[in-house]
Amino acid sequence: MGRKILITGGAGFIGSTLALKCIERGDEVTVLDNLSPQIHGDKDDSFLFQRIKDKVNFILGDVRNVYDWEQALKGQEVIVHLAAETGTGQSMYEIQRYMDVNVTGTGIMLDLLANHEHKVEKVIVASSRAIYGEGKYWNKDLHSAVYPVQRNDVDMSKGDYEPKCPLTGKEVVLMATDEDSKIHPNSIYGLTKYNQEQAVLIACRSLNIPAVAFRYQNVYGPGQSLKNPYTGILSIFSTRILNGNGINIFEDGKESRDFVYIDDVVKATMLGMDSETTDYQVFNVGLGQNISVMEVAETLIKHYGKQIDIQVSGQYRIGDIRHNYADLTKVKSALGFSPEVSFDEGIKRFTSWVLSQEIGEDKYEASLKEMKEKGLFK
Repeated sequence: MGRKILITGGAGFIGSTLALKCIERGDEVTVLDNLSPQIHGDKDDSFLFQRIKDKVNFILGDVRNVYDWEQALKGQEVIVHLAAETGTGQSMYEIQRYMDVNVTGTGIMLDLLANHEHKVEKVIVASSRAIYGEGKYWNKDLHSAVYPVQRNDVDMSKGDYEPKCPLTGKEVVLMATDEDSKIHPNSIYGLTKYNQEQAVLIACRSLNIPAVAFRYQNVYGPGQSLKNPYTGILSIFSTRILNGNGINIFEDGKESRDFVYIDDVVKATMLGMDSETTDYQVFNVGLGQNISVMEVAETLIKHYGKQIDIQVSGQYRIGDIRHNYADLTKVKSALGFSPEVSFDEGIKRFTSWVLSQEIGEDKYEASLKEMKEKGLFK
């Protein structure tokens, strides 16, 4: 007999994929989602919503609304809290919205769990690699790990993009970021995700409700929103390529991220839902490799078979990190999780799916214009 599972943000990319996997194994899934137009466009045309709407108990609601939470929580045994505003750049000028949804929405959930009867016996919360800010680095001279502060406008305007040691000012060598690394987010988004994570772990421990937090890296794959111009570099580049537009590579194209395939993220999440030995812990979930933005662009163009110009512009966004990739030692040991889908295989699956979708309007330039007007894009 399966469990009753509430997935907030369950019509989104990760949530809808997780919902289908849970249903497949016999769980009864309820989804609370506001069907944000930024992600879904028109809900009747939303691939993400359409694939779950007749398979889950769907509640069109908002995590900022107490009544919606009360309806969604009835009879639930597990909560997977994915609902959040995403996008580091947009969070820097949509501050109240990001704080309201990510922080206040989570606070309402926890307040209800603390003060009302319920059957919840497990909470999973989605955190983010954004909480780390810049990644972990090694200083050869000091023979120790260091954590560079946010890069400054003066250096970046001169084309000096690499982080420096905060103690010596010298160049440092990138390392994998583990769960004990320094928390110093560079964005409001990263700050709110850390707040979500810690609020859940602290409150659930006091309420004796087992909880686990997952710090996801850059998640991609079939089902990723192709409509949202504020987040998801693979979908942003794909939309530009298939609209015949060139790609503007920020900085020098060597900035890198850890791209993890959606099936691996869902697998890790379900392991956490079922585990009885990982309560109140945090885990990185990623591929464990850093891949440059230039490599991403070139790989996508190759798979789409398009002749698209790539311009390395030297432009940059204030608050962007240079590098980050996950150390997976802890999640491998505690949950037995290892990613199964390589970047090459994942991109092959992703681009194949994208080509089966209707490609919408490219709104990326408009999103950059917004950031430039706010002084966040140079």
